[in-house]
Parts: sequence; C-alpha cells; structure tokens
Amino acid sequence: MPGPDETRPFIPVGIAILTVSDTRTLADDKSGDTLQARVLEAGHKLIDRAIVTDDKVLIRERVEAWTKQDEIDVVITTGGTGFTGRDVTPEALEPLFEKRMDGFSEVFHRISYDKIGTSTIQSRATGGVANATFIFVLPGSPGACKDAWDGILKGQLDYRHMPCNFVEIMPRLDEHLKRGQSR
Repeated sequence: MPGPDETRPFIPVGIAILTVSDTRTLADDKSGDTLQARVLEAGHKLIDRAIVTDDKVLIRERVEAWTKQDEIDVVITTGGTGFTGRDVTPEALEPLFEKRMDGFSEVFHRISYDKIGTSTIQSRATGGVANATFIFVLPGSPGACKDAWDGILKGQLDYRHMPCNFVEIMPRLDEHLKRGQSR
C-alpha cells in the first residue's frame, strides 16, 4: 500500500506559488493562501509567491525565471486553466516543458471527478518539468488546489512516500543537460 516510510528522513523542497488572475491581490487570494498553508504545514520552504495577470508573456517569464533559481524545486500555479479567452496558463507554460506529466492531469481529474463530477472537464490542469524544476498548473479554485495538494502533491513531494516520489528523482532531472555538456 502506498504511503510514508517513517524510517526515511523528511527532505523539504523549495516551492514557488504563482496565482494567475486579473482580479486577485495577495489580500484576497484564497487559492494561493490554500497552497501556501499546505506547503508550510507539510514542512517545505516557500521560496516565493506572486500574482500575475492572465497574460501569456508575464506568466511564462515569471515561471521561467523561477525554474532558473537553484533554491526552487517546484512551481505551482493556480488559475487560468479554463476555456475563456483570458485562460492562457497552459498555453504560457506547456512550451517550457521539456517533459510533460500526463499522469498528473489524469490523476487530478480522477480526484476531481469524485468531488465535482463531469465539471472536471472544464479544467486543463497540467504538469511538466522545465530546467530540472517540476511545474504544476492548477485551476484557480481553493477546492481544486486542496484536491491537487492533498491527493497528489503532498505525497509526491515527500521523500518518505513509497513506492516512489518526485523528491528522490530531483537530483537526476537535468541528466540530459549534463550528458550533453560532457560530449
């Protein structure tokens, strides 16, 4: 059965949270607050948190800059995954992905379906890896952020989670870059 192996140490990871919204501020960002509380409660390091408008260039620039900071291992975005004209977070970030994480979207939708039924298809949640940094693109509702964190990210970002987790592979995410440099 999957779960924590208490004989292994907890290893905190550095996380940045980006809220994508034309209307939110840090004072009323419930989704960002939800993620921040869970990140800190789990024992991880919140390295940065920001809000940008629904603008592809601004979203991409912020996330790409974070992926180049050594202390940031994970970027979690919330907002902009729907179908309206301003929902552009997947379009902004998927071009950065060196590797897509199709399973993240599939598991997120499975968890979401159990809570909100077929309405889950209105989200384009996605995930991938860029610059040896995990990127998770979540919907803008606090409920979706809770579902993604509690159902996927909390376990996968815990080195003790077995049979496997993201933390144990983090040191090897940039192997393709190192291999290319040694030639």
